[in-house]
Amino acid sequence: MKKILLSTVLIATAALTSHAEDMKVTPLKTHTELGYIETNGNTKTKTFNLDATAKKAWGKHKGKINFDGQYAEDSGTETKNKYLLELNYNYAFTDRLAFDYLVGYKVDKFSSYDYQFYTGPGAEYKALVMKKHKLTVSGNILYSVDQEADTNYADAAKTIVIPYPNPDNTPVVAVTYGQKNDYAAYRLKGVYDYQITKTLKFNQELSIRGQLNDLQNYFGYSKTSLNSKISDIFSAGISYKADYVNQPATDKEHTDTTLTVNLIMDY
Repeated sequence: MKKILLSTVLIATAALTSHAEDMKVTPLKTHTELGYIETNGNTKTKTFNLDATAKKAWGKHKGKINFDGQYAEDSGTETKNKYLLELNYNYAFTDRLAFDYLVGYKVDKFSSYDYQFYTGPGAEYKALVMKKHKLTVSGNILYSVDQEADTNYADAAKTIVIPYPNPDNTPVVAVTYGQKNDYAAYRLKGVYDYQITKTLKFNQELSIRGQLNDLQNYFGYSKTSLNSKISDIFSAGISYKADYVNQPATDKEHTDTTLTVNLIMDY
């Protein structure tokens, strides 16, 4: 019996060792874009941008975490406060095709929503793999939750009258409390990279996320960037981001844009 148990342990250990050797584990790779501008004197402003990504692969599995946030003040008054956190898990079926699972959480204090959450499975495909050109496309079916922001209305067209304890029936400010909407959704995304020269790289990212049974409820995102290598680790870059909401609140714009100049670190 002892010989059988010992043989079983040795065989299992050998199998696990062989499996571990076959499974290629890559080091953790990070990409960080950091931008900060502060002015004092006639104008007092602060603008902060952080876009960070961490990736790790083991065998056919790959995990990725991305954080994208912006914060701004003008004379001590907050003018922008938003961030997006996304987690991706990939399982590669082939060198180009992979299963993808996405989890996303977005907060934007000055948008129509307090927060947005979405999660669901999908697929990722490397449509173009060349020395200078790379194009990756993905699609996901999602469960989404949108928490609408509370909105204050002070104009007469959107006020209500409270008879008591307001006997003279003068208009008062109305407050509409945001609803929480959950629905089935989709997300389509494309990422294009163009290595212009050895040290200069162009990147374009486009995505659209929307409700399946209400085609007018959708959100778009675009990021255009140009990065120039300074050393093996550091780069300088400029990026232009655009967030689009097709059905914003009545006092909000459809598009929110951010232009940043960044110091980039790849490690």
